[in-house]
Amino acid sequence: MLWTTRKKYILGIAMLVLLLLSIGAYTVYQWIEGPNVELDEDEAVIHLPTGYEFEDMLQALRDSQYLKKPSTFEKVASWMKYDQHNFKAGRYTLHNGMSNRSLVSLLRAGHQSPVIVTINNVRDINQLAGKITSNLELDSSTYSQYLSDTRIAKSYNLDSSTLLSLFVPNSYEVFWNVSAQDLTERMAREHDRFWESGNRREKANRLNMSEVEVYTLASIVERETQVASERPRVAGLYLNRIERGIPLQADPTVVFGVGDFTIRRVLNKHLAFESPYNTYLHAGLPPGPICMPSINSINSILEAENHNYLYMCAQPDSREHVFAATLSEHNRNANRYRRWLTQNGIMR
Repeated sequence: MLWTTRKKYILGIAMLVLLLLSIGAYTVYQWIEGPNVELDEDEAVIHLPTGYEFEDMLQALRDSQYLKKPSTFEKVASWMKYDQHNFKAGRYTLHNGMSNRSLVSLLRAGHQSPVIVTINNVRDINQLAGKITSNLELDSSTYSQYLSDTRIAKSYNLDSSTLLSLFVPNSYEVFWNVSAQDLTERMAREHDRFWESGNRREKANRLNMSEVEVYTLASIVERETQVASERPRVAGLYLNRIERGIPLQADPTVVFGVGDFTIRRVLNKHLAFESPYNTYLHAGLPPGPICMPSINSINSILEAENHNYLYMCAQPDSREHVFAATLSEHNRNANRYRRWLTQNGIMR
C-alpha cells in the first residue's frame, strides 16, 4: 500500500513537472513564433536612422506600440544573438502578425524596404538634389554640397557644368539611408546602363557627339517644345545648324544664361546678355545642359528627322512650331508671332 502511494506521488510529481515543462515550452514557442506585431493595417514602416544604436532601436519599437509584448521581443533578440554588433540602420516594413523571430531575422539581416526616387524636370544640380532626396534620409543640402565638390564631377570625367548629365531621368529603387557616395555611384551605373541600351552610345558616335553633347542638345530641345512628336524635327534642325556652323540661336539658352525663368518673351536686351550659354553670341553647344531632358528628348537627338530646316518659330495660340528652310520664310513666321505677342500683352 505504501509503495503504491509513493508511486502515485512520484507519478503525480512527474506529471506536474511535465505539465510545467510543456507550459514553459509552449510559452517560449509563443514568444518565438507567435504573433507579436499588432498593426491597424496590413503593414507599417519603421525608420531607424544612421547613428542609432541597438538600444535606440528597442526604444523606437516601444514608442511605436507596434509590439504587443516588447519584453518578449527583447528576450528573443537576446536568444538569437541580435545586439549592437549586428544592428543595421534603415527603413523596414513590419507586417501585421509577425513573430518575434521573423522580426529579429528581418532587422538583423538588414532586409530593408527600398524607396522609389524619381528624377525628372529639374533645371540644375541644386534642384536635382532636392528632388532625389525627398524620400531619403540624406538631406538635400548635404547632397548638393557633396555634388558641388569638383572632385566628384572630375571622378566621372565631368565638370560642374556637365555633372547633371550623369543623371538619367527615371524612377529608381534605393535604400532610404543610402549615402551620398553610394547614391551617386548608383546613378553612374544607371547612366552607363542607359547609354549601353538601345544602341544609344553607337547612335551618338554616328553623330560624332559625346553622351554629354547629346544630353546638352536634348536639354535645349526639351525647353524648346513641349510637344513630344515635334522633338525629332527640332533635333534635326539643330543638328543641321551644328553641321553648317550656324549658331543655334536657341531662346531657352538665353533665358538660362540670364537666370530669369519668368521670361516669356526674349527681347534684344536678353539676346545681348553675355553668357557662355547665350547661343546667339556663341556658336556651338553651351558648356552643359540647361535642364535635365526627358528620355524622349534624348532619343529625339539620336533619332532626329532628316530634313533641311534651319529655323523654327512658335505658332500663335499653339504649343507647336512652324519650321522654315530659308531666313525670309522664317522672318515672316517670326513677325506674325511677335504681332500676336503684342496683341496679347505679352511684353516680357
